[in-house]
Amino acid sequence: MKYSYKLSDAIHILTYLIIYKDGDLSSKMIAASIESNASTVRNLMSDLRSAGLITTRAGSATPALSIAPEKISILDVYKAINMDHDLLHIDPKTNPQCVVGGNIQAVLDDAYTEIQQSAFQKMDEITIADITEGILQRHQQS
Repeated sequence: MKYSYKLSDAIHILTYLIIYKDGDLSSKMIAASIESNASTVRNLMSDLRSAGLITTRAGSATPALSIAPEKISILDVYKAINMDHDLLHIDPKTNPQCVVGGNIQAVLDDAYTEIQQSAFQKMDEITIADITEGILQRHQQS
């Protein structure tokens, strides 16, 4: 199973822009922090810019948040990035002749919808400011 790290990396970018606001904000430096490549960072920044969460200028490594970090929720970031937005996935190929196989998809769909709504509600409560504060607190403790 392949996992997507886009949400984590997008949050990483936003917190990097806050913590290193007076430093080198090039996609190359941010990519070094993520241990990714600069094109991945640029693609995610494009998503964040399209969603209105950051501003960028062509030819200038000066990206910045366009909204206060306490106003950007993890759900905002999640919605901004170009990815599959289902948290849970149901196997679409089950045997309809089986009691389990013929009914599990509908039952799981209801359960997964409820779980996803709860997760989205929690994601909406946690902000980029919260994540940044947590990073700085952990850094001070180490």
